[in-house]
Amino acid sequence: MNQFFQNVWKGLNSSPKYLESKYFYDEAGDKIFEEIMECPEYYLTNCEREIFQKQTAALTDKFLSQLKEFDVVELGAGSAAKTSYLLKHMVSQGIDFTYYPIDISGNVISNLTKNLPAKIPGLILHGLNGDYFDMLDELKLMSDRNKVVLFLGSSIGNINLEDTEDFFRLLRSHLLPGDMVLIGFDLKKDPQIILAAYNDKEGITKRFNLNLLKRINKDLDADFDITAFEHKPVYDAETGACKSYLVSSKNQSVRIGEVGRIQFNKGESIYMEISQKYTVAQTDTFAINSGFKPVHHFFDSKNWFLDTLWQAV
Repeated sequence: MNQFFQNVWKGLNSSPKYLESKYFYDEAGDKIFEEIMECPEYYLTNCEREIFQKQTAALTDKFLSQLKEFDVVELGAGSAAKTSYLLKHMVSQGIDFTYYPIDISGNVISNLTKNLPAKIPGLILHGLNGDYFDMLDELKLMSDRNKVVLFLGSSIGNINLEDTEDFFRLLRSHLLPGDMVLIGFDLKKDPQIILAAYNDKEGITKRFNLNLLKRINKDLDADFDITAFEHKPVYDAETGACKSYLVSSKNQSVRIGEVGRIQFNKGESIYMEISQKYTVAQTDTFAINSGFKPVHHFFDSKNWFLDTLWQAV
């Protein structure tokens, strides 16, 4: 049985039920997430885009102040829409680098490889399709330059807070002294602004969550009734945890292939995803505790979002 099935079966037989958010990103999920990033309530994209648009030269200068030469690696590259501002600037400045986008979605890497060099003449791109850390290991065999690793969009927020330092220690173990990372963190703010970002009026985030059930139906021959689940985000202002659930609107039984059935009670939820929010002090602590030193903080004009630059020590 494939890994997707094993993870789905395990999650839906757990108490409470859950699904792994990495499986959101099939071809349809990729497209819906692009819609989310452009919807008015999803402020994260605009805040980070502003940083990359207005502070492009400052970002590049900080890289060059620490490293004579480097390659740019992006974890979970997606459409590279924000990164494109940085890449265009670096190419225009004659900086010698290769861009290595890493993504678990083969569709994403295929699109980037085909389209991005055409949009940025002179860009050297080598896409890597797979797990972040497997691809970082593979990259060591391809280039011995120092790396500037981008992990944007507050993707780190999809990891439970108690596991965050472990993630950064693992990232540090795949890097060399001097390598740099630029990490996007969504900062704590008005809870209503945060909740609206994950429950937009057009229902795009709802479609994104429900698409995973559609994927399970299609790829694992299941029979989820998509109309019998409601999308529900909740936010804890004290901990900064914003969590998304799908809640069963009735008692129901769902078949998963030929293996068996999953029972749902009315009101029972599937935990889908966490989107953690942070303080600036927390981000500095993460860096120091996991083998990095904070170099510089880049904020948007509202101070809602932080791209923080660390260097491996």
